[in-house]
Amino acid sequence: MAGHRSDSTPDDGHDGSDDVLADQFSTDEVYQRVVADADHEVTSGTRELFFSALAAGFAITVTFLLYASVTATTDTKFVGVLLYPLGFVYIIIGGYQLYTENTLPPVALTLERLVSIPTLFRHWLIVLAGNFVGGGLGAVALAYGGVFDPGTAAVAADFARKGIATPASALFVKAAFAGLIVAGVVWINFAVRDTTTRLLVVYLAFLAIPMGNLYHVVVSFTEVVYLALTAGVNPVPALGGFVLPVLLGNTLGGVVLVTVVNYYQTSDRRLQIDRFDDVRRLSPREWLVGSLAGRSYVPVIDTVEEIVRDPETHRVLVPIGNPRTESGVVELACKLASFHQKGKVHVVHVVQAPRRWSTDPGDDEQARITAESNLLLEEARAIGERHDVTLETSTVVTPRSFEEVFTLARRTSPDLVLMDWDREGLWGSARAERPLDELANRLPCDFLIASDRGLDPSRILLPTAGGPDSDLTAEVARALQAVAGAEVELLHVVADEADVPAGRAFLREWAAEHDLTDVSITVESGDVEAAIAAAATDSTMLFMGATEQGLLSRLVRDSLHLDVINDVECSVLLAERPTERSLRARLFGAPNRERRPALAFRDDTDTDRPEPTDPATPADPPEK
Repeated sequence: MAGHRSDSTPDDGHDGSDDVLADQFSTDEVYQRVVADADHEVTSGTRELFFSALAAGFAITVTFLLYASVTATTDTKFVGVLLYPLGFVYIIIGGYQLYTENTLPPVALTLERLVSIPTLFRHWLIVLAGNFVGGGLGAVALAYGGVFDPGTAAVAADFARKGIATPASALFVKAAFAGLIVAGVVWINFAVRDTTTRLLVVYLAFLAIPMGNLYHVVVSFTEVVYLALTAGVNPVPALGGFVLPVLLGNTLGGVVLVTVVNYYQTSDRRLQIDRFDDVRRLSPREWLVGSLAGRSYVPVIDTVEEIVRDPETHRVLVPIGNPRTESGVVELACKLASFHQKGKVHVVHVVQAPRRWSTDPGDDEQARITAESNLLLEEARAIGERHDVTLETSTVVTPRSFEEVFTLARRTSPDLVLMDWDREGLWGSARAERPLDELANRLPCDFLIASDRGLDPSRILLPTAGGPDSDLTAEVARALQAVAGAEVELLHVVADEADVPAGRAFLREWAAEHDLTDVSITVESGDVEAAIAAAATDSTMLFMGATEQGLLSRLVRDSLHLDVINDVECSVLLAERPTERSLRARLFGAPNRERRPALAFRDDTDTDRPEPTDPATPADPPEK
């Protein structure tokens, strides 16, 4: 029989012209087929998965029907056992989704870190729910459809009673063996070459379940529902004491005894196939607590190379959605990088891909998209050359464009992320993705969000009340003073006129601490936003730090009501610096109270205005 060429030939002195041809798939080839099939399954929509699983659950009714009917009408149980596998034959040959089958392919994909563990659990839950609904509907049809005569109905009810009477430990062990059998069938199903062999394997394997008095979770659930409908038995204890141990046993048997064993018997070349050659594996954190979006969690195209962090290099990451319209942030990033002796800018074109993007778009399509993006990034590279800054470019095509910014920041370890605040760009997909609130509250580095109205740094207004975010704006202002000759005005807003002297002293001290020289100082009293808007009249750029509630997370939720951003005509640069959050804050959302700023902007949770700091009052500095 013709087959795949073997990886090695006997060393017998021949010239290799008569290489041995294998008549069966190697372990690596079987594994590749399993993973490719799982890749298709996890990228299926919820509706497709659920209804395929529902059909499988209802097909289990055929097994239950024939097993009970034949057992009741014959003197020996063996004849009924012979028909038990029929429902499973329908399911596997028909390609329906059965939970115990899914203890192999999706788990293999998860072991390869191509999908996250939450994705695996989502897949399992959808399939299991569909199986249970289908099995439950089948039990309703059998209970009320007049299918069984009284004798057969009694036999069918006894199946569930027998399972309920079995100790949970025995159920678990028996179910583990059943899970081993089903997952083994799946593996062999990908190894065989013809339907006849596949049919024989499925039939003989599932014949072992009733002959060995083993248990399958979907069959057991169907039996329990039937017993509850015909005998009025409370199904809750039966589900906990019968169905649950079977579910756990089936899962363990499939995952541990087959998937893990088959995984470790393959070689390192097991995924050397076109579909996965250029795919980035998930990071450990993504793998453990990642998205529920299936393979789409991994970018379709990702040209970002692995980066070895040079501690002496100041890296600025600039994710952009449209290279034609976001050259301003690239220009600003180059100015900030040029302030440092070894500054580097990394511009990443993040392309929004549809959720239903094909898992195998073809090399030509991927090459076309990459080439087109590379052409669009020419202007960004030209900007880097004008500023004499090392600038590198990459392209990422992903269905989760906004969230990908945080992944890129963790992968490339920049000192600063600078991005455009454009509702038509990367921000447009922000609200649909989760858990962005928590993502934005655990920033991997400093973030600057630019509202681009020219991004002219010639006259900068910097309102401050202290705190880490204002520290970041001070660093940016100092850099722009050096490389762009920016004029910087510091602004502090106090509650009333009596606090103005203290405010001036605070600004002078703060400027000295942050090495800001040649700055003008303004202190205003009254409404914070009105004071900023008035002071920004002659400014070309306004710097603003985060409130204590955070900045990015509030922008995502549209709950940061900074009207001043829309009131001023100049560009706005919003800054946020990472801060440590306690376990309580991460669980319940309570913000840290350390270093509460005196300058707080109005939003939907800040109902009070804290009093300004009251440093010692030295001689008043000159006002602007």
